[in-house]
Amino acid sequence: MIHKYKLGGLNIVLDANSGGVHLVDELTYDMLDNVKPPFEDKCPKRVVEKLSRFYVEKDIESCYEEVKELYNDGVLFSEDDYAQFAKYSVAAPVKAMCLLVEQDCNLRCEYCFAGTGDYGTGKRMHMDFKTGKKAMDFLLENSGDRENLELDFFGGEPLMNWDVVNQLVKYGRSREKEFGKRFRFTITTNGMLLDEEKMDFINKEMSNVVMSVDGRKEVNDRVRKRVDGTGCYDRIMDKYKTLAKKRNYENYYVRGTFTKYNLDFAEDVLHLYQQGFDQISVEPVTSEASASYALTERELPAIFSEYERLAEIILEHDKQGKHFNFFHFMLDLDQGPCAIKRLRGCGSGNEYVAVTPDGDIYPCHQFVGYDEYKMGNLFDGTFSREMKNSFAAAHIYSKEECTKCWARFYCSGGCNANNYIYTGNILTAHKLSCEIQKKRLECAIMIKAAKFARENEQSGINVQAE
Repeated sequence: MIHKYKLGGLNIVLDANSGGVHLVDELTYDMLDNVKPPFEDKCPKRVVEKLSRFYVEKDIESCYEEVKELYNDGVLFSEDDYAQFAKYSVAAPVKAMCLLVEQDCNLRCEYCFAGTGDYGTGKRMHMDFKTGKKAMDFLLENSGDRENLELDFFGGEPLMNWDVVNQLVKYGRSREKEFGKRFRFTITTNGMLLDEEKMDFINKEMSNVVMSVDGRKEVNDRVRKRVDGTGCYDRIMDKYKTLAKKRNYENYYVRGTFTKYNLDFAEDVLHLYQQGFDQISVEPVTSEASASYALTERELPAIFSEYERLAEIILEHDKQGKHFNFFHFMLDLDQGPCAIKRLRGCGSGNEYVAVTPDGDIYPCHQFVGYDEYKMGNLFDGTFSREMKNSFAAAHIYSKEECTKCWARFYCSGGCNANNYIYTGNILTAHKLSCEIQKKRLECAIMIKAAKFARENEQSGINVQAE
C-alpha cells in the first residue's frame, strides 16, 4: 500500500508497510497511478501510451525501471509483514498509571471532558494518601520486569491536593530500591496554584510537566474560566514561564485545545512560541457535535488548511534558526516504536490504567465515569483480566477500517476512548479523529521531507530522482 500526495511544493510518496518516504518528480508521481505489482519486465504498452501524451517515451521506460527497482528493494509496494506480530499483542505488565488525585477543579473550562473535574459522576473527591499508596503498590506489584514506571498526577487539578502529591512522590521513591524500579513522575496542571515551592518540587521530582493554556489571551479566556467566570491567562502565564525557565526549558509541554472558536489555531501555537515556549501541543477538542464549540466534518477543510499553514510556519522558522516542536508533527521516520507499539498504540487498559480517588480502576482517564469499563477496585482486590485481555487485543488488525488505512502504523488504531465515546465500540475508529490524524501525519512527513530536500540541495544532491 502506498499513499501519495502533494504538499509544500513536494511530491511525496509513503510506502505504508515499510515506512519508506520518497520524494519524486512529476513523471514518477503519475507513473504510480498506473502501475502496481506484479511488475512486468518492461513498462506495459498501455502505460507508455497513456503517459506519452505528457512525457518522453524513453523517460517513461526509465522511470518504470526505477519504480520496479524500489519494489524489488522492499521500499515501495512492500508487503505487510506486521500481521505476524499481532499474535504477540497479549496482556502485558502494567507499566503506567494515571492517578486522579483530585476529582475537582478550580477552573470551569467549557469543553472539559472530565466535567470540570467530577467526570460526570456528580462527586467531587480528593484522593487520600492511603488510596494513592495502594495505587502505587498495585503498579509496583503488577509491573512484572518493567524497571521504569510512569505515573501521572492528574485531575481535575492535582495541585488542589498538593500535600498528597508530595507524600506519594516520597513514598514512591522509598519503594524504588526494594522493587528494583524507577518512577517517572509527571504532572498536568492548569497553573492556578503554582508557587515557588511547588515549582521547585516539580522540577526536582517530575520527569515531565504539562501546563494547560490554549494560546492567545482572548482564546484561552473564552473557554478556560475561573469559578467566578473570569479568565485565567493573566494568572498563569508568568508562572508557566518561570516553571519552564527553572527546568531549563526541558521535559515540559504547554498544552492547549482548539475549538470551532479558533480555527486559526496556528496563531495560538505562534503565540505560545513568542512567549518563550518551544515544546507546544494544541489539540482538537473532543466533544458532542451539538456543542457550540464542537468540531465537525464541516470544519475539516479549515482544519486541514491550518495544519498545512502551521507546517509552513515551522519550516520557515526552522530556516531562520528558530526551532520549536509541535507535538503532533513529531515523527520518527528512522526507527520509530517497536512492532507491538505500532499495532496497539498507547496500551490503555493493558499496560496503562487510571485510578480514581475511591480506588476504582479504569483503562485510562477518559474512560472514568463509564461504569461498563470499570476494571476493578483497589480495596476489594478486583481487577478484570478479561477486560485487560480485550484491550491487549485491540490492535489495528482487529479494527476493520484500520487494516485498509495507509496511516495505521502511525496512529495505531487511534484512541480507544474516543472510539468508544463516539462510536460505542473501541474497535470502531472515530472518523473525525482519523481524518485529522491523517492530515497531521501528511504535514509531519512533509516537514521531514522538506528539511531533507533543503539539506541535500545545499550539498548538490538531486532529491527528485526517484
